Amino acid sequence: MRNAKTAISPISPNSPTPPISATPSAPSSATGGAAANDARRVRYPDDASLAERVGPAFSVDGMLMARHKTRAAIADIARQVKPGMVEEDAVEMAKGVLVAAGLELSWHPTRVRFGVNTLKPMRQPSTPGVVLGENDIFFIDIAPRFEAWEGDGGASFVVGAHAEQARCAHDAQALFHDVRGKWLRDGVSGQALYTYADELAKRMGWALNFDLPGHRVSDFPHAAIHTGSLADFETTPSAMRWILEIHLRDPQQRFGAFFEDMLLDDTYY
Repeated sequence: MRNAKTAISPISPNSPTPPISATPSAPSSATGGAAANDARRVRYPDDASLAERVGPAFSVDGMLMARHKTRAAIADIARQVKPGMVEEDAVEMAKGVLVAAGLELSWHPTRVRFGVNTLKPMRQPSTPGVVLGENDIFFIDIAPRFEAWEGDGGASFVVGAHAEQARCAHDAQALFHDVRGKWLRDGVSGQALYTYADELAKRMGWALNFDLPGHRVSDFPHAAIHTGSLADFETTPSAMRWILEIHLRDPQQRFGAFFEDMLLDDTYY
């Protein structure tokens, strides 16, 4: 590990409701690849396909750019988090990073959580005044908007040396990719993905928090289309439609770790 003062990611993976479009707009270039083909597969008229509709501004290139900018912002924020910071100051710093990157503070609060606050569900406010220790864990959870397109991402980081915290942060990201791999290999439902995630989390020695069950993502606002969770989705989720969320908790309730990203194939990792 590098300087103990530096945040280290345990793993680095390479108004009126708008009208709803049945078919996404075509990408402006070929950069969408396999995701472009998957994103255009919309099933009608069953409930699953209705849940996976997109808005009129949807674009493969736009969604990928929003994701790219989101992941870059997470890395930029993490580099500026240091032991001795108060959590509220880190949140304000993170907002500044997003604005400087040309991103809108969008559809859920910008979160940076330290230490014991990493256990809390996202809807539960942090205990105020928590200071990041010399050997500690934190996570970032942001949902910026780039032009018409929603970004959403999260990751956990450790400072100093704490083996169990580092393992938890590592395992949150590893479990994300294990679950994503099952989606790619077996084409199972969203419900089955979270059942699988729960089983693997237990084997790893962690508890999976089902208060973070995954959700839709699209051109803004996805909530005008579908507000249900991925964990309740009864069929195979499509690429570039869903955020897979993994929140692990220490069974002794000392800390947690979080990782989330868009469901995409291996080309994008």
